[in-house]
This record gives sequence, structure tokens and C-alpha cells, in this order.
Amino acid sequence: MLKTAPNNLVLQTDSYKFTHWKQYPPGTQFVYSYLESRGGMFPQTLFFGLQYYQSSEMEGFSVPAAEHSTITAWGRENEVQAYDNMLTQFPEGIVAVVSDSYNVYEACEKLWGGTLREKVLQRQGTLVVRPDSGKPREVVLKVLDILGEKFGFQLNSKGYRVLNPRIRVIQGDGVNYWTIQDTLTAMGRAGWSADNISFGMGGALLQQLNRDTQQFAFKCSNATVNGEDRQVFKDPVEGHDKASKRGRLALHLQNGVWSTARLRRDVEDPDDRLKPVFRDGDVLITQSVPEVRRRLRIQEAAMTD
Repeated sequence: MLKTAPNNLVLQTDSYKFTHWKQYPPGTQFVYSYLESRGGMFPQTLFFGLQYYQSSEMEGFSVPAAEHSTITAWGRENEVQAYDNMLTQFPEGIVAVVSDSYNVYEACEKLWGGTLREKVLQRQGTLVVRPDSGKPREVVLKVLDILGEKFGFQLNSKGYRVLNPRIRVIQGDGVNYWTIQDTLTAMGRAGWSADNISFGMGGALLQQLNRDTQQFAFKCSNATVNGEDRQVFKDPVEGHDKASKRGRLALHLQNGVWSTARLRRDVEDPDDRLKPVFRDGDVLITQSVPEVRRRLRIQEAAMTD
């Protein structure tokens, strides 16, 4: 029976990012995620579902792309299998793979440029490597140098280096009007053509209000694979401040102070303030925005008393 939710685009699909089910390890049964406010200008504001809306209204403008959870769900020891799976699931066309979950330089040198090099070269399409932490100018140059050494390059008519057409780079972190200029200028001085890179971003060319303004994150922290729990986390070598929480989590409030605690599966925590609202495609709790705001005002009043 068709279930429709005409006023909520997110609820019209089992996965708001359509290719993610292909990217998790075989045997994945559940994924456990947490929402986290990191403070910021708007700590009580959340917008969710932009990519689903873009996909439904702008079909043809997107490509298969990994995110950190679809890589880290395999476990750090299986990082190369996660990348190999992306090449297998999407054997043609452009595929973008975030590669900084642990160490982007080792991923470029030893995994993409080592274990998986021949598979990348034989693929009918372009692999786009995505660094996602650190200073864009410095990281991009180092990534280009490694990929150039491993996959080769040619000189264009202007004398600038262009990577093998089977591989490119996309920078999607810390991107704005100034960092784009900074990165491209550094690339030019190092002899790299702008043809090697794309820049991905939200609204930073406009008002520069985004999830970083709110310091808000939605991260997968645990996955059940073949009946066993697997901690899911990232800890980039160029951005340890982006390290995410791992495992099943509980949220406690004691003496007006919030704290996060680890939680074991099938063990109830009576002090846990987190409540399931969405599970296995079903909405368990329906809350209106005025109701959420009312609860926040009550909690804020209690904390200031």
C-alpha cells in the first residue's frame, strides 16, 4: 500500500539520500544516528531534507556521492573495501567519494593510488576524490600532488598540469568567495590547472548562513551489521575538531548541565532524555513546531530558576 506524506518530502522516501543503501556494508540491518547542537547563532533552528528536495525538483543535477557515515560504517580497518564498493556500485559516470574520514593523504596514496588504482583506471567514468577538512589551499595542493604522482597528468596548451581524466578533486569544506580564489591562485602557482577541481557549497556565496552558523550536526554513530554493533565515527587527520561521537548514545541533564553518555544495546537508561521519533521508516512521534518551542521555553525557564 502506498504511503504518502504530501506535506513532508522527507517522509515520502525510505532514504532521503537515494544511493546510500548501496554504500553501506553488506549485511547492514540498522544505522543509529544522533542530532547535536554545537551552539552557534541559532541553536534552536533546524532545516532538514534539502538534498531530497533538490533531487525531486532538480533531477539530473546530482551524482552518486558518499558521505562520511557510508564510509565509516565499514570500520577503519575496512576503509579500502568501502571505497571499492563505491566503484562497484557505480561502475560508470561520475562518482564522488569523501576520503578524509581518517587520513586523506594515505587514502589518496595507498588506497585510491595503490590498491584500487587499476580499478579506477578501468572504470568508464571519473572518480572525484573529496577532501573535507583542513585548510582548503594546503589540502588541495597536497592531494593533487599525490594523485598526480599515482595516476599521472598531462600538460594543457597553457602548460598547466591536468590529472588523468579518470580522476578529479572536489573541495566542499570551508568554501566561500575568498577560499575559492585562494585555492585556485595557489593551484596556478604550483602549475595545476583549474580543470582538476570543482567546488561544492551551500549558501556561502550569499549570506553565509548555514549549518556551521548554527554549529549543528546530524551524524551516524552506530550500525548493526550481521547482528553485531559497529561504532561509526570520523576523525580526519586535518581536522580533529570534526571528530564525531561513536556508538549508541544517551543524553543526560543533571543540575542544569547536559552531557552525553555511552549506551549499550538492549539496556535501558532511565535518565536518557533522547526519545525515538523515527524508526525503520515509521514516524513514532508527531510534534508541531509550536509544541517544540513550548517545551524549549519550559526547559529554559527551569534551567534559569
